[in-house]
Amino acid sequence: MTDFRNFIDGRWVETGKTFDNRDPVDNRLIGRVHEAGDAEVDAAARAAKAALRGPWGQLKTQQRVELLHAVADGITRRFDDFVDAEIADTGKPYDLASHLDIPRGAANFKIFADLIRNVPNETFDLETPDGGHALNYGMRVPRGVIGVICPWNLPLLLMTWKVGPALACGNTVVVKPSEDTPGTATLLGEVMNDVGVPAGVYNVVHGFGPGSAGEKLSRHPLVDGITFTGETRTGEAIMQAAAVGVRPVSFELGGKNAGIVFADADFDRAVAGIARAAFDNTGQVCLGTERVYVQRPIFERFVAALGARARGFKLGRPKDPGVNLGPLISQRHRDKVLGFYARAKEEGANVVAGGGVPDMPDGLAAGAWIQPTVWTGLPESSAVIQQEIFGPCCHIAPFDTEEEAIALANATPYGLAATVWTSNVGTAHRLGAALDVGICWINSWFLRDLRTAFGGAKQSGIGREGGVHSLEFYTELRNVCVKL
Repeated sequence: MTDFRNFIDGRWVETGKTFDNRDPVDNRLIGRVHEAGDAEVDAAARAAKAALRGPWGQLKTQQRVELLHAVADGITRRFDDFVDAEIADTGKPYDLASHLDIPRGAANFKIFADLIRNVPNETFDLETPDGGHALNYGMRVPRGVIGVICPWNLPLLLMTWKVGPALACGNTVVVKPSEDTPGTATLLGEVMNDVGVPAGVYNVVHGFGPGSAGEKLSRHPLVDGITFTGETRTGEAIMQAAAVGVRPVSFELGGKNAGIVFADADFDRAVAGIARAAFDNTGQVCLGTERVYVQRPIFERFVAALGARARGFKLGRPKDPGVNLGPLISQRHRDKVLGFYARAKEEGANVVAGGGVPDMPDGLAAGAWIQPTVWTGLPESSAVIQQEIFGPCCHIAPFDTEEEAIALANATPYGLAATVWTSNVGTAHRLGAALDVGICWINSWFLRDLRTAFGGAKQSGIGREGGVHSLEFYTELRNVCVKL
């Protein structure tokens, strides 16, 4: 059984209070997590501030770049350890963790380290009243200590998506991983020490949200900014806490993403793409598609094809041959998703596939398993259509015109992502302009270029991450005016 300790100022810190870490595959106890209290969060923030003013802040840019490349290489050297930690916490299939989560975790450090070598800055020549000149130029400086509050669905990937640019820009961080997934954030502390990252640059405090490490970190006066990925409701609470001291925030929040399939789309490609968008990672992806709108001429055929896909997944242990779908993250989350499944039936849904809990072998029966589910027949006002579920499910409805599809897709408070399937390039561009989202995929899903802007519209987020756009949050733009 693993002992997950806090990582503060380069040292491992135990506390007098622990909570359980369970494998969602079989609900087996696999670890004890040391919950950080006021003293630990304060120590982590102070260590981060001291490192910022000390050894880390004194490094040249190239030295930071080399250290972050060393961190990436350290993750790669311990690839199997990171994969095992990720699948133990999440239950996701080995192929997903080994082909997406861990490689992207390493890549995030290299990408942002290389980016910071060539940061664009503005310069202006000003004619002064005395007939002379002044030179104005911008310079980006670290924001300071960044509080990083992470989700449980893609633990290492989404944590390093924030820690990578934060450190590349010269900041220090205090990370609060999800209480459900302490493994890879803790393991990264070992890598940081191994490659020589100065103490206090990367700190980890374990715990929960309200009344625990998450809230304490959000309110700490030495924290200069908070970045968070998770539910919109949690983002609102963090924003209120961060308002004390007027600290900036960067949020990637909930989504109720739409997939739109036109009759002229490549049918098989669209079915496969929507199946990925709805069911990958057991539907626990902020960018996932829970609402599907299909043009009427192909509606019935599409429903049948997607239902067949939903019934075709193989559930099981992460390393079992052929397994392509894992459990939900926890029994608690499964109860929430099953509540939506029950509500869909109460509201009159036609259950095309799934709708409940699968029969699993005795060794897995206690796990957080759930069936991939497809519905039709619900009104747009249904809770299943308006609220984020975060499970392997989607509702399919027909549409007739392009204008109708746009109106349906935009009719929620969220605006994170959309995926559109069509062979008409004009339709593609019109939908890309008309949908109220931060990212719109055409004939694809989760096709990511990490140099591009990433974030949500409406209640799906604040700010943008990715490429140079990450600099807007992780640095302050300072203007220097030199009278010549």
